[in-house]
Amino acid sequence: MAKENLSVWTSIPFWRRSAAWVTGFAVILLIWLTFDTMGQISMGTDEDLKNGVDKRVPAATVINYNIDYQMSKKRGHEVPVIGKKEPFFGKEWSGEEAAALLHLGKLTSQAKNCMNCHTLLGNGAYYAPDLTKAWIDPMWKDGGPMQGMTGKSTKEEAMAEFLMNPSQYPTHARMMPNLGITADEAKGLVAFLKHMSSIDTNGFPRNFSKTVEQFKAGGTNAH
Repeated sequence: MAKENLSVWTSIPFWRRSAAWVTGFAVILLIWLTFDTMGQISMGTDEDLKNGVDKRVPAATVINYNIDYQMSKKRGHEVPVIGKKEPFFGKEWSGEEAAALLHLGKLTSQAKNCMNCHTLLGNGAYYAPDLTKAWIDPMWKDGGPMQGMTGKSTKEEAMAEFLMNPSQYPTHARMMPNLGITADEAKGLVAFLKHMSSIDTNGFPRNFSKTVEQFKAGGTNAH
């Protein structure tokens, strides 16, 4: 009796070997992606900032620096640009102080349920403006309308004042409620917002009014 010629596509051993190879390759790929992702999302150090080393997530001490947002022709979207040092609430913060302040701000954002209304780094609700790049919104710039409205001389003081007394400064049809935010909590929240604006989010959120020119042309997306 002649031996029957079977197609490789109906061969059980072939599919078993293929499944083993594909599974092995997928495991190796996932391990590599995990290590690569950890490297991308790990927070940088103060030394990185001092030496001009770009990190996707800068150190907490980035609150001591000017943060801007500029178009990158190479990447096709706007990216954070960390500039020269500038006082934050009138001082330069050490690594320990900055980390503690950011921690307070993060805990406050969670305790006050900010994401019930706002979006932070793509997470949250869309009832109120996205806060991912709120720090660089022209509304808060030196000499901007929010500084004039709050009577404060710096961006961070104006933002803190608004957070503590939002009902006094109607900036949106959906007004922010008074959440009983203390002065220390407000300072932490502003630090949290400034640090968040320094994170490279691959251009998210899109079409955000980051420059004075864009602001004049089309307004702003955040408070």
